[in-house]
Amino acid sequence: MPTLFSFDPAPDEATVDQTARQPSYIRDHRKRLRERFLDGGAQAMPDYELLELVLFRAILRQDVKPLARALMDRFGDFNTVVSAPAPRLAEVSGVGPAVICELKIIEAAAHRLARARVLNRQAISSWDTLLDYCHTSMAHRETEQFRILFLDRKNILIADEEQARGTVDHVPVYPREVIKRALELNASALILVHNHPSGDPTPSDSDISMTDQINRACQTMGITLYDHLIIGRSRELSFRSEGLL
Repeated sequence: MPTLFSFDPAPDEATVDQTARQPSYIRDHRKRLRERFLDGGAQAMPDYELLELVLFRAILRQDVKPLARALMDRFGDFNTVVSAPAPRLAEVSGVGPAVICELKIIEAAAHRLARARVLNRQAISSWDTLLDYCHTSMAHRETEQFRILFLDRKNILIADEEQARGTVDHVPVYPREVIKRALELNASALILVHNHPSGDPTPSDSDISMTDQINRACQTMGITLYDHLIIGRSRELSFRSEGLL
């Protein structure tokens, strides 16, 4: 299968030769931003400046502030920029393969860090951490994704798997496949998770119907459906908390 982009990796910007070739105003600006980040962390920086730090690696000898602003204007915030699909990013003038690669590295690192905090840990007692992971993984996607968290008898999260991807407002889910996979993993309980790209986590009639079908199938096989979470942009909805499960 052909790749969307091909490019030679950029050399490390930290070398003396590359730094010397930067105009002094760019070199000084980058130094100041890095120092602010090291002194105060991400909290001390607005989204567009944090994005500049990422772009430094991809664009070595050019002012990246206009591109950071353009990305923020297009996508709204840092999280949405990093999570945007590569074809959408490529629509922004100035975004090439190197920029997309750096953004996708940041996205992958964020997902791995968040996943490491929940996998093989007690899910119910780490609920806030679990919600953070779900938001990191799914809140900024432009299409629906359906995931299942599989728990053992001690409610330890033993697996987190994507079951299906869909459109902007629909994702196909088949209860038989859900139960089949739970039995393969010897899971005792499940947490269903999917996102609403609209940002509103209010469940649709099909969300409620699908959850009911999976719950009845789980009961037949002696598996507990602990919850179904719908992830919106800034908040989530729990079927159990809303009395829907």
